[in-house]
Amino acid sequence: MHDVFGGIRNLMKIGSLHIDNNVFRLHYKATMFILVAFSLLITQKQYFGDPIDCLVEGVDAEIMDTYCWIHSTYTIPSLAGAEVGVDVAHPGVAGNTVIGMGGEGVKQEIKHHKYYQWVTLFLYLQAIMFYIPRYLWKVWEGGKLKMLADQLDSPIVDDEAKKDRKTMLVNYFTLNLHRQNTYAFKFFICEVLNFINVIGQIYLTNRFLGYEFSTYGTRVVNFSEQEIGTRWDPMDEVFPKVGKCTFHKYGASASKETHDGLCVLPLNIVNEKIFIFLWFWFIIVAVCSGAGLLYRLATFLPIVRHTLLRVRSRLSDSLTIRCVTHKCQIGDWFLLYQLAKNMDPLIYKEFIIELANSLQGKPT
Repeated sequence: MHDVFGGIRNLMKIGSLHIDNNVFRLHYKATMFILVAFSLLITQKQYFGDPIDCLVEGVDAEIMDTYCWIHSTYTIPSLAGAEVGVDVAHPGVAGNTVIGMGGEGVKQEIKHHKYYQWVTLFLYLQAIMFYIPRYLWKVWEGGKLKMLADQLDSPIVDDEAKKDRKTMLVNYFTLNLHRQNTYAFKFFICEVLNFINVIGQIYLTNRFLGYEFSTYGTRVVNFSEQEIGTRWDPMDEVFPKVGKCTFHKYGASASKETHDGLCVLPLNIVNEKIFIFLWFWFIIVAVCSGAGLLYRLATFLPIVRHTLLRVRSRLSDSLTIRCVTHKCQIGDWFLLYQLAKNMDPLIYKEFIIELANSLQGKPT
């Protein structure tokens, strides 16, 4: 198992430079790692065996496995809740016809399960989608924070170098005041893209699983609260462990032969757990992202910016912070707040005091 995940553990590493926030990292680090890990996990035959094994008479087993993997298996939705071993052989698996009121055979509606060939690729593509906003922000950010916060992230800095770097920062903000809005709004756009993406992934996963994903979690929770054997397991409906597959071929006399086979899908034991986890995870990420957007809207209020900057700078002098927040627009404040994440707290406190003096025309 270590060999499987050893190559992707670097995805969870957090660098010393922080150009985003925890909600942002929830998308491109935690969620991306989970999706890539799941994508790799279900390709490991040594843990779960062959993805499909079919039992049929008159057809070579390997040919039947390949055919049913390509063309999908199916179950009968109308048999939901039927008693296994009495009414059906396995959940949703029985003959395709039933005897009607007049004694004639009535063909039952069947449901094909075609998704399982694409689960690995689908999860990997989802991981890429969760990384796109991060990629855009890295391109738009352009290394500005790294340049501005260079050598100021440690309390052990040469006094002369520290003084020069602080003076450079004060001069930069003084000369470029009110010119950081574009920088900030690009980050805000990426935050919105994160929220849109996670909502879109919920919708796409729902379509991928035949519109079963939207209620999948609630149905599984409701099922877990019932007594065993009293109702239909929704995981068997979405991810059947046994399905049917029909193979047609011509016999020796050129007559058409139909072979019905039972196919065991051991990988669905893993798939059902993966997607129930993703159901809850996507909801958690969506809620956190929505809360993050509400927080972002709140930062447009001067009182909120004042409070946040005061906490970050650890200054009890409210007048100093008020001077900075009064002079700065949302973009200037955002860059100052980002710098607070990447500078030593004591150095940042001194910098804010010197910036306030500079904005008021006082000597630093």
